[in-house]
Formats: sequence, structure tokens, C-alpha cells
Amino acid sequence: MKNALAPVATLLVGVSILLTGLGLQGTLLPVRASLEAFSTLSIGVMGAFYFLGFTLGCLKGGELVKNVGHVRVFLAMTALGSASPLVHGMILDPIAWSLLRFLTGFCFAVLFVVIESWLNDRASNEDRGIVFSTYVMITLTVMAVGQMMTLLYDPTGLELFLIASVLVSIGAVPVALSKSQSPDLPLEADVDLKKLFGISPSGSVGCFCAGLANGAFWSLAPIFTASVSDDPSLAALFMTSTVFGGALAQWPMGYLSDKLGRRKALVVASAAGTLVASVIIISSANFGTGELILLGAVWGFCAFPMYAIAIAYTNDYTEASDYVMVSSGLLLLFGAGAVLGPFFASTFITYLGGVGLYVWTGAIHLILGLYILQRIFRRESAPTDHHIAFGDALATAQTASQVYEEEIQYQEDQDAGEDR
Repeated sequence: MKNALAPVATLLVGVSILLTGLGLQGTLLPVRASLEAFSTLSIGVMGAFYFLGFTLGCLKGGELVKNVGHVRVFLAMTALGSASPLVHGMILDPIAWSLLRFLTGFCFAVLFVVIESWLNDRASNEDRGIVFSTYVMITLTVMAVGQMMTLLYDPTGLELFLIASVLVSIGAVPVALSKSQSPDLPLEADVDLKKLFGISPSGSVGCFCAGLANGAFWSLAPIFTASVSDDPSLAALFMTSTVFGGALAQWPMGYLSDKLGRRKALVVASAAGTLVASVIIISSANFGTGELILLGAVWGFCAFPMYAIAIAYTNDYTEASDYVMVSSGLLLLFGAGAVLGPFFASTFITYLGGVGLYVWTGAIHLILGLYILQRIFRRESAPTDHHIAFGDALATAQTASQVYEEEIQYQEDQDAGEDR
């Protein structure tokens, strides 16, 4: 594992610092908006503008990287992302905050494109699962830490905005001073969902389903906890335990996907998520606070690794020149799922009560598991997950004729199309 993480260590250090700042902003802004008597509609519009900016960032991030490179884009987006919380603290206006949330969403979407394409470039098929699991574990952990930092100062002051800005700024330092080689400029950067699905249907569907389930959880988990307990502190404890359960799962699930295979790991995670959701649906009304917190951690352990595994699986079949396009597309699919998930889950909650959240997430996990299973059994002779394109070896060796390369590529495309 040490050898796998060494090439991306400085990048992960920078990511951990700047995402701590993002986590602080995510909790601070709605709290401060409530204290400033912003309307519920205004707070909702701010959230919508963040995801609108995020979507645009997914679509345009690859083009920026193609034009000026990973490092310059990373530094530019951290500079803009650092300025945003400062202006939030200076201008207390719902319209201004909505525009700033749009800017923040755009900046961090582009940063995620840079980060994930960079990780893909440095990882191999043998260790991609552990690399991305470590990345997601860091993301979940530091964002939870950032949320807890709201307790350091009074949210009506400027101090927390300053801390958020400083954290995002410092996150750029390890990357700017790193001696590690940055990835080459991509040849293809525009998002092509048809091509992405052709590369890996299983990975694409896995990212979308992860967004459907996890987006609903982030938006509606407090409604579930309110439906089973009058304790106002349960929501915070339940969500924190779920986050840390998800962080704890990243390494073992990443290792499992490297050794057992990505799709089998996705099936295991989906089946376990469905099982835990079923237990919550059936028994949550009879559980105490401690039991609910434990169940939350177990559900997070099963649900949150799916995104990292789906990314790793897709990139096992991706050419280096397509890493930026693939990262942008997968983020876009996840973001689309995270936007749609709460709308559908809220309908379940309306008719079934708070447990409707887990009826929704359990159904998504079940559908994903069944889909992956049918992909696995579609052909008994499907290639293994640890796929290394033979055409790449031919291009490197330069020992075969163009005709022979085309014949090999044609056969690979036929086989891979059945497998993925």
C-alpha cells in the first residue's frame, strides 16, 4: 500500500486540507443563513446554485485542464475557492450568497476533476482500488472534521469564514511545491457520456446509483432520525457515525476490490447495503439511540465505498488520454444522482414515513447489485477485472503491423463490450 500511495502523497495532503475548509463551509453557511433570518426558500436556492455550479464545473473542468494543465488549474481553483468564504463573511445577502455558492460549486467540481484524473494517472490497475479508497476515506473524514470546526467560534462572527478561506488556500501549497510529476495534458477532455458508458456500463451505473443513494442520505437523514426519536442530538450523532463508518470501510473494500475484483466487490457492498437498509426499515422503531448510531455506521460502511470502487473499475478500462474526460463524466453522473435522489426519496418518505429513506436506498442498492450480477454472468469467458489492454503493449513495443493491431483491437472491443 505504501508504494501505491507514495506517488500521490502530496496531492492527498493538499486535498485533505482544502476539503476540511469545504466541510466547514457546508455547515457554517446554512447555520449563519438561519441566524441572519434568510428564508427557507433562499437557503434552498443557495443549495441549488451550488449544484448548478458543480454541474458546470464537471462539464468545463476537462477543457480547462486540457488548455493549461493540472497544476495551474488546481492553483487557480483553490484561489477562487479561498476567496469565496471571505466574501460570504463580508456581504450578508441571499442573492450574493447564491452567486458565491455557484462559484464554490464550480471551483470544487473542477478540483475534483483534477484530483481524480491525477490519481488515475498515477495508479495502476493492481492498486487503483486502494488509491481511490484512501482518497474517499480522506474526503469523508476531513469533511466531518470541518463540520465539527463550527464549534470553535460563534458563527455570527467572521472567524469561521477566515478559517475556511485559510484552509482552502493552504491546500494548494503541497501541490505547488511537490516534485512529483504531474500528468500530461489530455487529448480528450469534453464529457462524452455515450463513450463513458461504452467504456464501462457497470462503472457508470455504479457512480449514478451511488449518487442516488448517498445524495438522498445527505439531504434527508435528519428527517429519518426525527421520525424515530425526539432527541435533537441524534441527527448529528447518526450522520457522524455514518460518515466515519464509510471512512473506515474504504481501505478494506478497496483491498477487496483489488484482490477479489471490482464488480464482485460492488455486488458485496450492494447486498450488504440492502440488508442493512432492510434491518433499519423493519426494526428502527424499536431501537435505542446507541443501536441506531451503530446501524448508521454499518450502513455507511456498506454504502459509501461504492463510488470509489465504481471509479476504479471504470478507469481499469480507460486509456490514459481519456482520464480527464472519464473523471468529469463520472462526477457528472454522481452529481446528477445526488440531485435526483432526494426528490425520489422524499416521495417515499411522504407515504411511508422516515423509513422511506431506507426503502429508497435499499431499492437502489438491490437494483445495482442485480445489474452488476447480470453483467458478471453475461459471459462465462469474460476477461478479468485486472485488464491490461494488449493493444497498448503492441504500441509500446512497435513490433506488429497496423493490420495486426487493428485485428487485436477489434477482438478486444468485442470481448470488453460483453464484460463491462
